Amino acid sequence: MQLPQGVILTYLKSHLDERGTFTELFRESWIKDTKYIQWNVVNSNARVFRGVHLHKKHFDYLSVIKGSAVFGLHDMRIDSPTFQFSAMVELNDSKLGTLIIPPGVAHGFYFFEASTHIYAVSEYWNLEDELGCHFSEKQLNLDWPEKDPLLSLHDRNLSTYEHLLRKLY
Repeated sequence: MQLPQGVILTYLKSHLDERGTFTELFRESWIKDTKYIQWNVVNSNARVFRGVHLHKKHFDYLSVIKGSAVFGLHDMRIDSPTFQFSAMVELNDSKLGTLIIPPGVAHGFYFFEASTHIYAVSEYWNLEDELGCHFSEKQLNLDWPEKDPLLSLHDRNLSTYEHLLRKLY
């Protein structure tokens, strides 16, 4: 699967026995150049959409540990060889994986069912680093499974793709 440059998808190995499963979600040695300083747990109901968000400074490291979601990715880094490339990645609890999203890659999450995801960030939350555009913008070239998802007021009122590009450059 082709992804925007710098996006890393890793499937994790789970160890199963009569008690259940054990899966390592994160090891510092897996990631050489980025330190994750804040970890968050998010529960989402079915049909919830989060995004489309973009960060100029911080990396995201995330995993769906319960349920299933599709992640839309769109490279908005003008100097990237994958500038304006889009991809969709599905993560779920039956095949655990992690996704690393670098700064400059716009991303949104749609949850098919009630789900829990864990994500870490490399910088503390900062309003100036919290950019985005409406999920339905055609320039994102992302075919979402739902045309009328449940959105936060913030995400419902996100601006246009062109406005986001102007804020970036």
